[in-house]
Amino acid sequence: MSATAALAGGLVGTLVLTTMLRAASQFRLTRIDLPFLLGSAFTADRTRAKALGYLLHFALGQLFALGYYALFLALGHSSWWLGMLFGLAHGMFAGTALVNILIPLVHPRMGTPFTSAPEVALLEPPGFLMLNYGLATPIVSLAAHLAYGALIGAFTSLAA
Repeated sequence: MSATAALAGGLVGTLVLTTMLRAASQFRLTRIDLPFLLGSAFTADRTRAKALGYLLHFALGQLFALGYYALFLALGHSSWWLGMLFGLAHGMFAGTALVNILIPLVHPRMGTPFTSAPEVALLEPPGFLMLNYGLATPIVSLAAHLAYGALIGAFTSLAA
């Protein structure tokens, strides 16, 4: 196992995750735009938010890949299916606690159930399992995170 392989898997995994979410959006299965959600926390300018969001998304993809790698090291084993299991946990956390509790606390441009009419939020809150972004959003997001984890696990185990 090597950290370099995990980072390579994280890069490819983030590309696949992003592509899956983007494709699902184009096919109108979901309205989630993860890079915009991330970037709009730092700027109200939509174009800059999207660009910054992609940078943040790929940086976080690398950080999570290192986290997966640390778990592989702790367990003394890596595989695509173990990575997929980590992806399942990651996706469930992202769809529940992260988007419902943590992000709304710090995101200055995300609406809340308590946002009043005169207040204009740049982003609609995702809601439980991100269902406010479409009924297929939880499935699409979970599938993308499963692929992300499987790729990190595969890259890491192939480099062993």
